[in-house]
Amino acid sequence: VQLVESGGGLVEVGGSLKLSCVVSGSTFSINSMGWYRQEPGKQRELVASISGSGGPTNYADSVEGRFTISRDDDKNTIYLQMNDLKPEDTAVYYCNADLNSYLNDYEWRMIYWGQGTQVTVSS
Repeated sequence: VQLVESGGGLVEVGGSLKLSCVVSGSTFSINSMGWYRQEPGKQRELVASISGSGGPTNYADSVEGRFTISRDDDKNTIYLQMNDLKPEDTAVYYCNADLNSYLNDYEWRMIYWGQGTQVTVSS
């Protein structure tokens, strides 16, 4: 299984970016997916998460009302629409997936991470 993020970049304060994360690989089902971010020297923190198909979403207080997480199950993709960006949103953003994988008679559950995409908000 691979998670590939895209959409990061440099944006001015108040601007918008949309991150994408595509999940590919062996047969799997999605328990939940989310976006985390990490600044240099700090712990990785949850930004937003979304549960199984049609499930609830959850946001960090710092992004509530500005960021929106969504998913397209046909494309095995989740998105993070980020509006009204602030300098404190600058970080590497990581996609996270809690998946059940299947191969023949085997089934296992694992957490996967993408490689990260840099988001920089300039003031």
